[in-house]
Amino acid sequence: MDVVSDAISAVRIGRPSSQRVRVSGSWCARLAPYDGAGFHVVLEGRCWLLPDGGEPVELGPGDAVLLPHGTGHVIADGPADAARLARAVPFEQWRAGAGSRAGRREPSAADDGAAVEMLCGKYRLDRSHAHPLLAELPPLLHLPNRTDSADPTALTDPTGLGGGASAEAGAGAGAGADPGLRSAIALLGHEVDERLPGSGVALPSLLDLLLVYMIRSWTAEHAAPGDPIAAPGSRAGAAGTWPTALGDPVTAAALRALHTDPAAPWTVERLAAEAGVSRPTLARRFTALVGRPPMAYLAWWRLTRAAALLRDTPDPLAAVARRVGYSTPYALSHAFRREFGTTPGQYRKGPAAATTG
Repeated sequence: MDVVSDAISAVRIGRPSSQRVRVSGSWCARLAPYDGAGFHVVLEGRCWLLPDGGEPVELGPGDAVLLPHGTGHVIADGPADAARLARAVPFEQWRAGAGSRAGRREPSAADDGAAVEMLCGKYRLDRSHAHPLLAELPPLLHLPNRTDSADPTALTDPTGLGGGASAEAGAGAGAGADPGLRSAIALLGHEVDERLPGSGVALPSLLDLLLVYMIRSWTAEHAAPGDPIAAPGSRAGAAGTWPTALGDPVTAAALRALHTDPAAPWTVERLAAEAGVSRPTLARRFTALVGRPPMAYLAWWRLTRAAALLRDTPDPLAAVARRVGYSTPYALSHAFRREFGTTPGQYRKGPAAATTG
């Protein structure tokens, strides 16, 4: 696997959820802080998101927002002062009144204000051993659509050709935007809308795809240009360096090798050969961008991966040890207790009980 996939897999628990909601008029709903990640995708209309302790963000059609640390927030038809924020309706209560896509009414001339339609959802995450890539994500990740298209089919028709739109209009709708992210949004909106056969499998997979594309878009946008190590005033080693690490050929090659086969008998020499550089070059670049030397990162990742396997699988300890590069269960147990302060058996009982149901 790769770093982004592994980072998500290590913390994700249970199944993600989403609802498609349509509302019009004056409205204001609060989502309490959540032990996971939340997201919103605006399919039609405009609204505002007001994060606790942050600046309000206006959202338009096709905009996606990820709150990777579960920050509490308000969504509303417009900017809100403190008094209105205090009166915000809890989201579940508001959603029941607004109506889900499956049972919504069509807007009428009596509606006060433009209709807004959006996907709202959550990912359940175990943050106890989160990968630093996810820890670096900002409290609010806003991915604007960056398209001037007014074609209402652009977000609801995955082909871009439905509703009488021409092929040229469909192609133009994605100009300046991440085509993968737009496709994921369109497919997800279509699947939630229609409840087609197989949606029980398709929906969780599309929600996972949406999360990957949102994180991928953030890493691509924030990767430092040029040589991040040689550049004057480099932020290497400071917070926010993971997008740059993934964009650095040397560091990315080493990370890819470690995540593809963490159980392999890696050494600095072998890893440097994999990356096509000398040992000192690998050690210097990797440590500056990742924040720890290659072998220290590998030791941490092996134990983090072991924790995920203990949480998510019934595999015996010996099998888990082999999968993460430990020769015996005893060796894994010793390292695991030193890192996490508990034995693998105790760890397996705790998280498993916590996530039941």
